[in-house]
Amino acid sequence: MKSSKYNFFCVLKNIFSLSSIGIKCKLMEFINLISDTVTKPGKKMLESMFAAEVGDDVFGEDPSINALQSYAAGLFDKGDALFCPSGTMTNQIAINVHTRPLDEVICDEYSHIYQYEVGGYSFNSGVGINLIKGSNGKITAAQVQSAIKHDYDWLPNSTLVVLENTCNKGGGSYYTAEEIRPIQQVCKERGLKLHLDGARIFNALVETNESTKTIGDCFDSISICLSKGLGAPVGSLLIGDKAFIKRARKVRKALGGGMRQAGYLAVAGLYALQNNIPLLKVDNDRCKEIGKILEKQSYVKSVRPVQSNIVIFDLSETVSSDEFLAILKEKGILASAFGPNTIRFVTHLDITEEQFQQLKELLTSRFAFESHL
Repeated sequence: MKSSKYNFFCVLKNIFSLSSIGIKCKLMEFINLISDTVTKPGKKMLESMFAAEVGDDVFGEDPSINALQSYAAGLFDKGDALFCPSGTMTNQIAINVHTRPLDEVICDEYSHIYQYEVGGYSFNSGVGINLIKGSNGKITAAQVQSAIKHDYDWLPNSTLVVLENTCNKGGGSYYTAEEIRPIQQVCKERGLKLHLDGARIFNALVETNESTKTIGDCFDSISICLSKGLGAPVGSLLIGDKAFIKRARKVRKALGGGMRQAGYLAVAGLYALQNNIPLLKVDNDRCKEIGKILEKQSYVKSVRPVQSNIVIFDLSETVSSDEFLAILKEKGILASAFGPNTIRFVTHLDITEEQFQQLKELLTSRFAFESHL
C-alpha cells in the first residue's frame, strides 16, 4: 500500500515537472525577425474584428469588405478594389487579367512573382516571363525598352511590366515616383500595362513621403498586402479601375478565392490602413540601425544597402547560415537564411522596444558569438 502511494506521488511529481517545463517554454518569448508576416492583431484590431458586420462577399453583400475595398481604392484614387486571401493571389489575378496565353511579363530577376509564386504566371495564365538584371531588384525605363520584343510569330507578346516596391529579395529597396514615371511612359508608348506588386508599398512611402494617389497614378493595377508590417492577420487587396476589378472578381472565383463572411478579416485590414501606416517608419529606422551595427561585426562579411525594414547580410566564410541561425535561436532570436552564408532580418510592429534593445546588445556583444564562430 505504501509502495502504491509512493508511486502515485512520483507520477504526480513528474506530471507537475513536465507542466512547469511546458509553462517555461510557453513563457520564452523569441525575438522573431523571420518576416513581418509573423505579426499578430493587437487588442484594438481584435476588438474591431469582433464587432464586424458581415455578409456574403461572393454576392457582394459583406459591408465590412465593401468598406475596406472602397477605402483602399480611394487611397490610390482608383475605381475599385478586391479583397483576396494573399498577395500571391492578387498578383496572379493581375497577371491573368492583363495578359493572354502566349504573352510575356517583364520584371526584375528578383521579383516576387518569379522567385516565390511557384511559376504561377505559367500555371494560371499560360504566359512566359522576361527577366531583367536590375540593381537590387530595381529596373530602369531603358532596360524595359530593350526587353520589349518585336511582334514576330516566333516570339511571345510583351504585354505587362511588373515592379515590386519594396523589393523583398533586393533587401527592401524601393522606387520613387520619379523613377517609376519613365517606365510608365515606355509602357504607354509601347502599349504595355504596368502592375505594382506593392506588398510593402507603405514601407516605401513613409520614406519618400509621396502620396498614395501619386503612386496610384503611375500604375494600371496595384497589389497591397495587409498581413505584413501593417499587422492584419490575413489578406491583400488588388486595386484598379472598375472594369479591371470586375474581371478580377471572376478570376478570383476561378482560383478559389471567393470568400463568404470574410468581413471579420476585412475590418482588421481597414484598421491597419487607418492606424498602422505611420508605425512602419519605426520599423524602417530600427532596421537601418541594425544594418549599421552589423557592418561593424567581425562575423559579418558585408551588409546589403538598408532602405526599409529588411536587412540582408553575408556572413564570413567560416560560418554557414544554418550554424548562425542555430546560435541566434539559442539566444532567443529567430531569423531566416537567404543563401548558404546569407541571413535576412525583417523588423515589424510586434518587436517591442525592450526586444529591440536586447537584439542590439546581443549583436554587439563580443562574447555572444566568439565561442561558436
